[in-house]
Amino acid sequence: MRDFADLYLYLIKHMESSNQSEPLYRRLSAALSDALKSGILSASAHLPSERKLSDKLDLSRVTVRRALDELQADGFLQRRQGARTSVTPRLEKPLSVLTGFSEELQARGLKPGQRWISRNTVNPTPTESMALGVPPAEPIVRLIRVRLADGVPIAVERAAVPKVFLPDGNMVSLSLYAALASAGAAPARGIQRIRAGIMTKLDAELLEAEPGTPLLIVERRCFLDDGRPVEFTETRYNGERYDFSAELLTPGTVHTSYN
Repeated sequence: MRDFADLYLYLIKHMESSNQSEPLYRRLSAALSDALKSGILSASAHLPSERKLSDKLDLSRVTVRRALDELQADGFLQRRQGARTSVTPRLEKPLSVLTGFSEELQARGLKPGQRWISRNTVNPTPTESMALGVPPAEPIVRLIRVRLADGVPIAVERAAVPKVFLPDGNMVSLSLYAALASAGAAPARGIQRIRAGIMTKLDAELLEAEPGTPLLIVERRCFLDDGRPVEFTETRYNGERYDFSAELLTPGTVHTSYN
C-alpha cells in the first residue's frame, strides 16, 4: 500500500501558510490542487480515503468531503460509489499546433494508450465522402478507438483516411500520424471545428463517465502539401478532463515563441 506521508506533510504545510481567513475546505481544496500541479500526486493516482485524510490532517469528514466535492466539480478527481477516489488527468490542447494525440500526451509526460473498437475498410458515409473528397463507392479506412492517458479514457476518436494513403488500418499501432508519415502522407496543415455536446449512454460507457457529462467534440480535416485531404477525424473529448487553449494576438503583433 502506498505511503502518503509526503502528501500529508505537503498538505499540512500548504494549509498552514495559506490565508487563514479562508474556509478550511477551501484551503484543503487549494492544497490538494497544488499537490496535483506540483507532481506530489501524479495523474491517475488514488487518494487516501476521506477517513485517512480526516485523521492525518485533523479535519472533520465534512470538511474533507467538501474539499473533494469541489475538486471533483472542477474535473480534477473521479469519485465513484464503492471505489477509491482517483486523480483525473486533465489535459490542455493548444489549438494552433497540428499534433497527434500520442505526441501531445508524451510532451506532457503522460503515457498514451488506446482501446481499439474497429479498424475497417469501408465505404464512406456522406459526411466522410464530402470531407475527404472521395466518391461514395471509393473505400476508406475507418479507425475507431478510445484514447487513454496513463490508462484513463480521455476521448473517443473516429478517424477516416482514403485507402490510397493508408491501405490497411492495421498499419496504425498507436499514432495515426506516424503511420501516415511512414507511408509518405504526413499531414501538412489542418482545420478544426469545435462544438459542445453531452455524452450518450455509449459515450459514457466508453469513457467511464456518467451519461449527460459534457463533451468537447472536435472535427478535424487535414491536408497534404498539395492540398489533398488525407484525414477526417471526429474526437469526442470528456469535457471534464480536457481543455483547449489558443494564443490571442492583437492586429500587427509579431508572434514570438517562448520555450
